[in-house]
Amino acid sequence: MGALSIRGVGEQLATLLKQQAKASNKSVNQFVLETLKQHVGLDKSKRFTQKYNDLDDLFGNWSESEYKKIQKKIDGERKIDEELWK
Repeated sequence: MGALSIRGVGEQLATLLKQQAKASNKSVNQFVLETLKQHVGLDKSKRFTQKYNDLDDLFGNWSESEYKKIQKKIDGERKIDEELWK
């Protein structure tokens, strides 16, 4: 594996690269390598991957008191207002 030096990296670009690497929890080197690979087509990102926005990750994680609080709110919303149905 070789090394590559890139000249002419301005202060603004360097700052942005550092910020984005930090936001991605990656080193600047790792972030730049991944970005270059994606740009030249060596590291194709997954396309057409279905993402779910459901609540499955919450199941089994609630404490008993959290469950009771949530269930009480749900039960309160399910009550029928007899005046509205006359």
